[in-house]
Amino acid sequence: RSGEMAKLTQLIDNEVFRAYATYATIVLLKMMLMSLITAYFRISRKAFVNPEDTASFGKGENAKKYLRTDPCVERVRRGHLNDLENIVPFLGIGLLYALSGPELSTALLHFRIFTGARIAHTFAYLIPLPQPGRGLSWAVAYAVTISMAYKVLKTALYL
Repeated sequence: RSGEMAKLTQLIDNEVFRAYATYATIVLLKMMLMSLITAYFRISRKAFVNPEDTASFGKGENAKKYLRTDPCVERVRRGHLNDLENIVPFLGIGLLYALSGPELSTALLHFRIFTGARIAHTFAYLIPLPQPGRGLSWAVAYAVTISMAYKVLKTALYL
C-alpha cells in the first residue's frame, strides 16, 4: 500500500538489496583494512603524530624523534582518505539505486565493477603501480557511482 514503510523482511528477500549489502560489506571491510595497514606502517616505521603513541619507544626528548611523518604512512593514509571520498557516496547512492528497482544483472554489474575498481585502486596505491592504473581504477568506480545516481534520478525524479 502507498505510504507504508517497507518491512525489513521485504528488503532481505529483495535480491538486488542482498547484492548491494554483499558488495557494500566488502568495500567497507576493505576500507577498515586500510586502518590496520596504516597502524602497521606507523608501528613498523615508528612514525607517530600523537605524543602518547611514542611512550613505548622512549621518554621525553628520546620519544620526540618518533613524532614525524613518513612517506609510506602518508601514502596509506591518502589511499584511506580516497576510500572515504568514494565509498561513502557509493553506500548512499548504491542503496537508493538498489531500492529503485533495477534488474539484478545490471545491479550486480554496477556493484561488482565498483568493488573490483576500488580493490584495484588500493593495490595501485599501496604497491604502487605506475599511472594510469590508479587513476583509471578511480575513474571506473566514480563512473559507476554516477551511473547509479543517474538511474535513481531518472527513476524517481521529483525535482
